[in-house]
Amino acid sequence: MTVRRSILNLVVAAALAWSAPVVAQDAPSDDPQVLLDRLADPTQERWQRIERQITRIWSRSGSASVDYLLQRGREAMREGQTEAAIEHFSAVIDHAPDFAEGWHARATAWFMAGKLGLALADLEYALALNPQHFLAMMGLGRILEDFGHPEQALEVMRRVQAIHPHRDDVKAAVERLDKAVQGVRL
Repeated sequence: MTVRRSILNLVVAAALAWSAPVVAQDAPSDDPQVLLDRLADPTQERWQRIERQITRIWSRSGSASVDYLLQRGREAMREGQTEAAIEHFSAVIDHAPDFAEGWHARATAWFMAGKLGLALADLEYALALNPQHFLAMMGLGRILEDFGHPEQALEVMRRVQAIHPHRDDVKAAVERLDKAVQGVRL
């Protein structure tokens, strides 16, 4: 009976030890760094959910009026009203200049308007405020590639891949840029 109880105790202890990290890993979090750490795990199966959680957190400015302006700008973008979106995002930046998502959103609108220099400037601000903003980095990589700087674009996309190893568009960009850079070196 004592041997059986000892074995049972070991089985229960092992089961608890193996289940605890999984529960902790799957536990909801509002901490962007915890979520970014989870996202960086290449074996993460729930990466889309985590990505959505991160972008949702990054979209909260702490001000209802600024969040409303951000939402209005995004709605304008969806409706193809780029100039109206730029105005809304500019208002976001005016009211909350330390809110990285405002800069990123306006950079996206500038990009859609074909104003790559302005988009690049806003992406620099967004990344200065949030250096792990993988969406802003992706935009930066795209613009660098469009400007004919494949080596710098590749470096940026590899940084994105280190933060977020799951996106197929980033994997494709790294592969494409790597080939372009290899061709440049020959």
